[in-house]
Amino acid sequence: MVQLVRSLGISGIDGFAVSVEASISMGLPAFEVVGLPDAAVKEARERVRSAIKNCGLRFPASRVTLNLAPADRKKIGSMYDLPMFLAVAAVTEAIAPLGEDCAFLGELSLSGEVRPVPGVLSMALRAEELGIKRLFVPKANAAEAAFAGKCEVYPVSHVKELLDHLLGIAAIEPEAMPEISDVPDYGVDFSEVKGQENVKRALTVAAAGNHNILMIGPPGAGKSMLSKRLPTILPDMSREEVLETTAIYSVAGRTMDRGITGERPFRSPHHTLSYSAMAGGAQLQPGEISLAHNGVLFLDELPEFHRDVIEALRQPLEDGVVTISRAAGTAKYPSRFMLVCAMNPCKCGWYGHPSGRCTCSPDSVLKYRAKVSGPLLDRIDIHIEVPALEFDELRDKTPSATSKEIKERVDRAREIQRKRYSGSGIASNSQISSAVLREYCELDSKCEALLKSAFDRLGLTARSYDRILRVARTIADLDGAESIAQKHIAEAIQYRSYEFDKK
Repeated sequence: MVQLVRSLGISGIDGFAVSVEASISMGLPAFEVVGLPDAAVKEARERVRSAIKNCGLRFPASRVTLNLAPADRKKIGSMYDLPMFLAVAAVTEAIAPLGEDCAFLGELSLSGEVRPVPGVLSMALRAEELGIKRLFVPKANAAEAAFAGKCEVYPVSHVKELLDHLLGIAAIEPEAMPEISDVPDYGVDFSEVKGQENVKRALTVAAAGNHNILMIGPPGAGKSMLSKRLPTILPDMSREEVLETTAIYSVAGRTMDRGITGERPFRSPHHTLSYSAMAGGAQLQPGEISLAHNGVLFLDELPEFHRDVIEALRQPLEDGVVTISRAAGTAKYPSRFMLVCAMNPCKCGWYGHPSGRCTCSPDSVLKYRAKVSGPLLDRIDIHIEVPALEFDELRDKTPSATSKEIKERVDRAREIQRKRYSGSGIASNSQISSAVLREYCELDSKCEALLKSAFDRLGLTARSYDRILRVARTIADLDGAESIAQKHIAEAIQYRSYEFDKK
């Protein structure tokens, strides 16, 4: 006799179908699991055996074989505990055979409690395509599974509760779809930042076009403070963006901390993190560049990061995805984020300060700045200097623009872009491909002459040329202008004119 229980697996942020087949045969008592299980799946045998006994069921005194199909795909994690439990219960006729329109996943404790597992949202999104109408998940994962809106989701806290539901003794009520707050609460505001109006303008441009930005200035100038307030002026997340972001955090097992929220991610890793932590781990876990998807990745003290760590950003910045290839397999994660970097002008941090506190030699200044490669700098659209604040600026009580006011300008610019690129797959100006750049960033003769002068004077690359055009398009959108004017080009050039090789 063979019984089948449907379940799901996870690869990257994509779910796939898994069938747990149970068979009892003659022979010495044994409990075997086949189908490319990892260590966690193999250890499920003891959890399942103990949960069956502690629930008052009989574990068969014969040879039990469980097959996780498809057999050529690696099965990773403890999510198969619950379907394995039900497969054994079905093959011993403790419960009736289960229909193919329902699927189960969850980790078991020895007493039969159902514990949360990672990646539930991705699997719930895939369920409908696989013909699954009812999905039974751990109670702690039920909200994210229901948010997918693809099938009925039943929260399970203990296997006895599930057995009562399957036997018709006491039904489990389906989980309702959770609601997301329309107004994210970041707890900070741009009005708290004194002075730095030029930097605030640059951040407004960056937010309006989703451009990458690098801030260079001495300690205490407000680089970190400004960066942490950037999410407050970004457009509200769409449902699709919330689904993508939550799916990544679900795979990483972090939805218990973050939950389902409309707040854009703000990731600020320490400069000691490793290459795997940035790009993705050995167990195909998403790294910082994926956890920042649809949000902000802030790298403070950029030159202090290991060279291979910051060079890992180059390909995701261009393509918006990262492919992790490890011994455990290959996974692809979306990684479209706004890169925000901060650095000092020199190692001591005071180069160029009026106080003359800098103790660095010209060679050490160049050596410090050379830690950030030219190809990475070329991929950052805006380079802005953040000067030290004067005493009068700190004491100034003039009201500063709030995040809400700045966000209104950003939202208007994003709405212009949404209408312009409708149906093209482009979400913001930063995503305009070189192939269609001329169509959306057409210049008159005066703008071309100004850009040519800057190209020759600053020694710009072809990539820099394209990025200046994209930034100029964003500045024009903030002004509500149909075409790019000279002043828009001039401001965009200004954001690329910081001299990294000056002594």
